[in-house]
Parts: sequence; C-alpha cells; structure tokens
Amino acid sequence: MTIAAVRTHKLSAPLHTPFVTSLRRATSVETLVVEIVDTDGRSGWGEAPQVWQVTGASIAGAKSCVRDVLRPLLLGRDADDLVETCRVVARAVAGNEAAKAAVDVALHDLAARRMGVPLVRLLGGTRMRVPTDVTLSVDEADALAMAATARIADGFGVLKVKVGSNGAAADIDRVRAIREAAGPDIKIRLDANQGWTPREAVRVIHGVEDAGLNVEFVEQPVAKWDLDGLAWVSNRVDLPILADESVFSPRDLIEVIRRRAADMVNVKLAKSGGLGPARTLLALAEEHGMGMIVGCMMESPIGIAAAASLVSAFGTTVVPDLDGAWWLAESPVDGGITYDGATVVLPDEPGLGVHGIHDLVGAASESHVAHDREPKLVRQAGAV
Repeated sequence: MTIAAVRTHKLSAPLHTPFVTSLRRATSVETLVVEIVDTDGRSGWGEAPQVWQVTGASIAGAKSCVRDVLRPLLLGRDADDLVETCRVVARAVAGNEAAKAAVDVALHDLAARRMGVPLVRLLGGTRMRVPTDVTLSVDEADALAMAATARIADGFGVLKVKVGSNGAAADIDRVRAIREAAGPDIKIRLDANQGWTPREAVRVIHGVEDAGLNVEFVEQPVAKWDLDGLAWVSNRVDLPILADESVFSPRDLIEVIRRRAADMVNVKLAKSGGLGPARTLLALAEEHGMGMIVGCMMESPIGIAAAASLVSAFGTTVVPDLDGAWWLAESPVDGGITYDGATVVLPDEPGLGVHGIHDLVGAASESHVAHDREPKLVRQAGAV
C-alpha cells in the first residue's frame, strides 16, 4: 500500500478564555491540519500550530512547505516504511519544524491505524491516561488568585503561572497571591516566556525563594538567544531553570548542556519537528541527567494526543504541560482525546482515534493526490 493523497486543512477554533503570556494574547487556536491518506482510504492526521511569536510558524508557511516540498516526496511511497519516510521528511527542508511535525505525526498515526493499534502502543507505551498541568494567563494578583481557585476546583493540582509581563517586581506579589489561594499542597511552576532580563530574573526568583512560596521551577526566564544570560541565572538561584524557547534541536540542547545553562528542558513536537526528533531530545536530556517535560502550543486535540502518546511511551521527570486543547470552547475534532479533570485520556482506538475535523475555515481544504493530478477541493475532512 502506498501514500495516495496529502491534504491540508486550515483550522480555527475559539478558546473559552483568552490565553495571555508575555509574548502574545490568543483567543483561538489557529493551525494547519495535515491529512495523509493511503490507497486503502485510511487517513493519518497531524497539525502545525501557528505561533508567530514563539516558533515563527504560520499556516501559510506550513501549507507551502507541505504542498511544495514534502508532498512530492510522500506521494507513492510505501505507507508502511515509517522510519525511512520520516527520515526523508526531516532532511527535506531546513527549519519548518511545525510543518515537518505535522507530517511526522500524520505518518505515525497512519502507521498505527494500519496496524490497528493506538499510537501510544506503536510508540511502546501502555498508559491511556496522562496527567497535565494547567496554565494561569498573565494577569493581576487578585485575578490570578481567583483563577487558581477555579482551576483547583476543576481538578488541577499543578498550576503553570505566566509571569514576565507588567513589571518584574509585581511578579512576586502575583505568585504570593496564588500560593495563598491554592494552599500548600498545589504545585506552582512559573513561565516567564523570555520576559525578564537576567538581573530581573535573579531578583524575582530570589524573592520567590526568600518568601518560601514553594515554586517547582522557572521556565525560560530570559531571551531564547541569551544562553550566557540563562546560565548566569541558573548559577545564581536554587530553583531549577527550564529551557523552552532556547531549545528546538539536539544541537540547541547540546549547547545548553555544554554551558550548564539550564537544569531541565521542555520538548514540544512543533519545535522539534515531530515524534522522532522529540524522542531524541528526551533521550539526550535523560543521558545528561537533565529534568524533562513534554509541552505543547495552543493546539487541537490532534497535537495534544500525539504529545500525550509520547509521554506515555517515554515518560517525563515532572507532570507534562498538555493543556492546549483544554482551552478550546469546543473540540473541532471528531473523536480523539478528552480531558478528565487534570488528565488527558487517550482513546483506545487505532492511531490517534481521530475520525475527522468539522470546523474548516474558508470554502475548502486542499487535496494533493498521487501522480500530480489536478488538486481537488474538498469541503470537509475525509472527502475524496
């Protein structure tokens, strides 16, 4: 059996609450869904989230990469030749990690469907339930305390607090307000999204430490390119420092390790280029004694299911950050993962358990079929 078609679907889905960080404010998930179809008519799904401020990925760019570069390499290939096909995709173009991740996940999903097993089992895992934290967006202290109380009532025991905006000095007051509202047993982690200078980071982290606010770790306190600054912070505080935007590739992680710039790493499919590259990063971190977490962008259940499957198969040293699809007002995906409080529940179905998507933007999606026939326009997922 061979790959017969590659389809791209632009997907937009509103959030129930705005998602705000020091880098951006989002009110919807904007993503490109990639569908790869074999000659038996089975579809594998992946996605490339649009995150201009973090990865630089756009829907237009991902679509162009898939259509113009990756599609010709995929059409007609053996649908069961997963490892070699993923290797070809990884080498086909520089950068474009989100587009490559979408294709990589779709190929893995299709392979699992062809074997009749959930993706998590194809990857070597067995757990169908994976815990997650939940994010508290950038806000003032009183609003954050209220949000913390609400999220705890929703069943979450790990709160990821967005800081690094609206004044570094006020960040300590924000964390204090959350700790008072949450009580002593709830875990709190901070994510500055590059929002501090190195000196600000040390000042805030020392303030949090001195106040005894019991923070788990601090994520990406300084600009992603400033590895010297990241190391300077790491060497002057006791709290673990987690590198996120600073690490896309194994080369990036090796440099962080070499400089002893961080204690932990956040691995995301849309940064690394897919499941295979993400596993390489996790293995590299484990080999060097680093803490590791699997995170996400604002994504649909397709991307979250793939990341949760990776966590189930490989594991992390702390609770992963997989709440991206929890923010959706309603799921644009038929089937797939669900949330049970603070748990991502993987469906016991072949692949990702996704049956289709039902909120396509615009008049049509784009289908590219084998032998370079004229592209068809399809009005819903799964059309041929």
